[in-house]
Amino acid sequence: MTDPSAPAGVDEPIVVAIDGPAGSGKSSVSKQVARRLGFGYLDTGAAYRALAWHALAHGVDTSDSASVLDVVGDFDYAISLDPDAYWVRVGQTDVTAAIRETHVTEAVSGVARVPAVRESVNALFRSLVDGSGRPGVVIEGRDITTVVAPDAPVRILLTASPAVRAARRSAEVTTQSAADVAEALHRRDAADSTVVDFLTAAPGVTVVDSTDLDFDQTVEAVIGVISTVTSAQTGATHGR
Repeated sequence: MTDPSAPAGVDEPIVVAIDGPAGSGKSSVSKQVARRLGFGYLDTGAAYRALAWHALAHGVDTSDSASVLDVVGDFDYAISLDPDAYWVRVGQTDVTAAIRETHVTEAVSGVARVPAVRESVNALFRSLVDGSGRPGVVIEGRDITTVVAPDAPVRILLTASPAVRAARRSAEVTTQSAADVAEALHRRDAADSTVVDFLTAAPGVTVVDSTDLDFDQTVEAVIGVISTVTSAQTGATHGR
């Protein structure tokens, strides 16, 4: 998993880990925060989506763990960390748009629930962040704050009410009715809850509830948390 656009020469990037349920705005908010701060952006969910796409392309039943593991070996995955030049590839195929299709979304939980897959992919995430060459990286997705980057200096749980999340997702998905989108979101929440508790903030994780916030306000709230936490940690370091 590589980001060939990443500059070299910057050590120990600041890691901002953003977790939360489907439809909470993790991707769009994280990407904008990365732009504002000049950080890299890592969409971890894209890896599981790309693997689901890869499995489906090979005719694999993603509910069968053994079959999923069979296609992991030739899963040639690459992703950009540039929020303004974002792409996802499997081999030579650009799957940036394809991994957002409904049939792929519905297969993601089956792929993500395989422990060996999660362990391998999480290790790749850590490696990609460590080698990013950027002053910081905003990483977002499921269990980022607890499993992938539990020691990140800034950990945020971004959430919103189910009704608001469904409305936002419906605005993004023009090929389905609002009722279908809400039902799909409910199924996704139910499936994902068997893998990780994504609605409860772990100790040290700051909750940003965007139910009553618009997009810009949510971005400002997240940047505010980052500023507060990093300033406190800098002060503590200097005070030693």
